[in-house]
Amino acid sequence: MYQPPQFRLGRAECHRAIEAAPFATLVTREASGAPDADHLPLLLTPAADECSPDRLRGHIARANPLAHRLEGGMDDVEALAIFHGPQAYITPSWYPAKQAHGKVVPTWNYQVVHVHGRLRLIDDPYWLHEMVVALTERFEGERESPWRVSDAPDDYIAAMCRAIVGVEITVERLEGKRKASQHKSLEERRAIYQGLRDEYGHDEQDATCLGGIPTSYSAGD
Repeated sequence: MYQPPQFRLGRAECHRAIEAAPFATLVTREASGAPDADHLPLLLTPAADECSPDRLRGHIARANPLAHRLEGGMDDVEALAIFHGPQAYITPSWYPAKQAHGKVVPTWNYQVVHVHGRLRLIDDPYWLHEMVVALTERFEGERESPWRVSDAPDDYIAAMCRAIVGVEITVERLEGKRKASQHKSLEERRAIYQGLRDEYGHDEQDATCLGGIPTSYSAGD
């Protein structure tokens, strides 16, 4: 991924971006060498120490051709998981420079993380059950009355788990990028922030991210 230094995210920032937007595009290669893409939520397990790797875990349908390839001897394959964060078209009409001299053009601001690593299949009933529980707790957790795996009959959950297989990526490299007009003046970045809020309806967190301004900034500052 093209990475100008001012747009590069550090490891901790990559982790936060993944946790905020865990729905990934998982890119692998078919036996022929052709690229293949799947889409699924992946949960990050950060490394316990400097000697251990980060890991991403999720599941796919047992009927998925990727599962068949992994079962057929292609286990531990090269994989790329792409996590897309907030993104937006940036109109030059927001820039103060448009009125001053008109030398402005549109752009697109975005945040994305690429995770490179080795993918393996996990076909273990206990692991799959724990994975389903972890995913459910992650995405139901903020609801007032969250649904729990234990709300469904045990035999039904067991049958559902038999229809899936687990996948785990051992992370070898993280690349994170936030293209948010960081090279522009604070005045222009504040104008982007305000345009994202007022015209597009972005919330404060996403507008701050895409505006490339300090997180302490608010419209009243």
